[in-house]
Amino acid sequence: MTEKRTEVGHEIETALEEVLAHVRDEVALPGRIVDDPTADRIIALRKRLKLSRRKFADRFGLDVRALQEWEQGRRVPDRAARVLLTVIDRDPDSVVRALAAQGSDAGETHAAVNFAG
Repeated sequence: MTEKRTEVGHEIETALEEVLAHVRDEVALPGRIVDDPTADRIIALRKRLKLSRRKFADRFGLDVRALQEWEQGRRVPDRAARVLLTVIDRDPDSVVRALAAQGSDAGETHAAVNFAG
């Protein structure tokens, strides 16, 4: 064995020192909360908007099968889909307007996007 540390070894050591300092409340590490919508929250969002699965998917450019998978808990939306669901939750009309503008700019309607993750 060699006692020479590699660059990766130094990075690991530095990271571990940072973690220990955080655990000891000596330093605050930056963090980010990622909204990971559960199946129940997705269903509640759709029902709050009073839309069937098909109408929800069509209105917001989603794949109805992916929506079904999310609602049944067989799949979790990927990051882009979680962002879209968050925007739908906060301001669904802005998504509808954006998609309508996109369709008119392209001279066609928007296609469903599969965010099955």
